[in-house]
Amino acid sequence: MTFIARILRYLLWFVVVSWSVAILRRIVGKMVSGGVQSNPHMDVPNNAVNQKLVRDPVCGIHVAQALALQVKQDGETLHFCSPECRDKYLGEIQKLFASA
Repeated sequence: MTFIARILRYLLWFVVVSWSVAILRRIVGKMVSGGVQSNPHMDVPNNAVNQKLVRDPVCGIHVAQALALQVKQDGETLHFCSPECRDKYLGEIQKLFASA
């Protein structure tokens, strides 16, 4: 029984010491680097930031307006993410008018 207790005590102290060393490494690393680590500059195309997002009325996904499929209906422009969503919407509208 004392042998198992010694092993468990050794493992406990090993974990405590390894965590302490890891924390000290982080502290010393931040002191050496000046405390502030900057992220590398990311090249983002200018037009990607300025694009307007529109919402698909069928599935609710937001799509860049330039990439969306547009359908003009009753003076309103609707934007769709895919031909499937567009066809589903138009099919539901036709069913609605057919049942009226």
